[in-house]
Amino acid sequence: MSIPQISEFTIRRHANAKSFQRGEAYYEAGAVNAVIQRGHLLQADVAGTQARPYHVNLSFDSSGLTSVNCTCAYDFEGWCKHIVAAMLVCARNSENIEQRPTLEQLLNQLDHIQTQRLLQELVAEYPPLIEAIDRHVSWMTNPADKQTTISVRRSTIDPAQFRRQVRQILKDTVRYFEEGYEEDPIGEELLSVVQTAVDFSERGESENAIAILSAITSTCAENWDDVAEYGAENDEIVGELNKAWCEAILSVELTPEEKVDIQINLEAWQDEWNADFGLVMEALRQGWDYPPLLQVFQGNITERGAWEEDVPDYADDLALIRLKILERQERYQEYLYLAEAEGQTEQYLTMLGRLGRVEEAIDAAQTQMNSMEEAFALAKTLSVQGALQQALDIAQSGLNLPGNCQYELGIWTSDLALEWGNSEAALLAIKAAFQVKPSFVDYQKMTELAGENWESVKTDLLRIIRTYSGWGTESAKVDIFLHEGLIDDAIAIASELSSDHSELIHQVMDAAIPHNPGWVIANARHRAEKIMDAGKAEYYYYAVEWLKKVRNAYLESGKKADWLSYRENLIQTHARKHKLMGMFKPL
Repeated sequence: MSIPQISEFTIRRHANAKSFQRGEAYYEAGAVNAVIQRGHLLQADVAGTQARPYHVNLSFDSSGLTSVNCTCAYDFEGWCKHIVAAMLVCARNSENIEQRPTLEQLLNQLDHIQTQRLLQELVAEYPPLIEAIDRHVSWMTNPADKQTTISVRRSTIDPAQFRRQVRQILKDTVRYFEEGYEEDPIGEELLSVVQTAVDFSERGESENAIAILSAITSTCAENWDDVAEYGAENDEIVGELNKAWCEAILSVELTPEEKVDIQINLEAWQDEWNADFGLVMEALRQGWDYPPLLQVFQGNITERGAWEEDVPDYADDLALIRLKILERQERYQEYLYLAEAEGQTEQYLTMLGRLGRVEEAIDAAQTQMNSMEEAFALAKTLSVQGALQQALDIAQSGLNLPGNCQYELGIWTSDLALEWGNSEAALLAIKAAFQVKPSFVDYQKMTELAGENWESVKTDLLRIIRTYSGWGTESAKVDIFLHEGLIDDAIAIASELSSDHSELIHQVMDAAIPHNPGWVIANARHRAEKIMDAGKAEYYYYAVEWLKKVRNAYLESGKKADWLSYRENLIQTHARKHKLMGMFKPL
């Protein structure tokens, strides 16, 4: 069974620019251990920052990909870097995909007795599997037990293991602080444990999520003083706990007694930890029966949205969590009403697009779309729906809106326009990206796209990089100036750089020696003499590298005698620096 055609543009459409860049680096580094196909399922193990590799699953049918997921904790826009790396293997090296039998084909080889023995051996190896089998057997043999809302059941996990894990993280944090490390494990590690609870909520096991969150919150409250004395703050972890608690509570049907128990515990942890669990308390109070919310679900939308009192600061967080749950429950019309009422424009527009209501989404975008981020999200949704021309129109209009994703949107729009055969639109979009983040690679792409209009376009681009004052673009500026033979412009950049950018400065000096050897001599001498005068032997290598530029510039300008005289003066001045003198021999 062949896999669907996967182009690199498809991968770019589903991943943000940073994820694609990191995923491509993972792919090139060989982080994808293997890609296995079992019927309509592709599986890949991708090495990451943890000891165990991340597991990527790709499902597809005759029309293309149907679902993509990864076991990492990535919770941002689009595909994670591990998915990108696995997809690049499919796009670039599909011949390396290993064909293996499907689950159905494997089970068909077993009789009834062998199947029972298999399950018994699997449970012996993975004891928690018995709980999942218990639930599924119950559902399969008692269909009436299936409920659209989840009732609270006893949790099937041991909270003690999570309390131990959190205590260990806090102990490791103290050790890191005491040993002088600048970074501690508290943020990433604790958030990973919180994500475990969120995963349970998303799988419909909110009782387990609540048990895990109780273990995390109580342990942090009891032990936080140990890390607080080293300056650790709890704002980030409390913020994530608020959202995780809120999702768990709104994903399960709680009795009044259970609500009271949770509230009492949270109030105690608030006081002990100096935390604010206002979002969770509001979710407990409102549930899904809050009168203004019920009015919204009926399509009665007012300026107050889903609130009868003043709108709190955490209103957006609560709305987004509700929307996440409504989507999970496939309550799409209520999702749209709530998104519209709470001003969640991106979610409103993209859900219309995902439901196939493309024209409705485009009409709404004309009056409601106010940011690049909203336009980018809608454009990507429309492209997934196959509405490429509409996606291009939305993306182009988004480049004229305020926002902080102009580079990512510009590159994405340019790629889409190019695939659509519109080179003019592709040029305008990549130029918009260049304006906020100049890049030599993008400069070269525009050389190809501009064709006979290149001279006019080049004038605009050179004006942009000469006036651009953003940090971190020195290399791009130098590459472009040297490519165009604008040595004086490159010299102006290099002259202002510290020796931390020595590789870039050397690059400019090599190009400047025939053009302006005097600058090379003066600039390189200054940098070399500063190191030698300081007398720090570990940096002498760098001084000698600068002196090589001085020598080459003297010789290129026909001043060998001046070089020899300068070299002799240096030897006399620093004669007692034996390590330096030994390094002078190649000069």
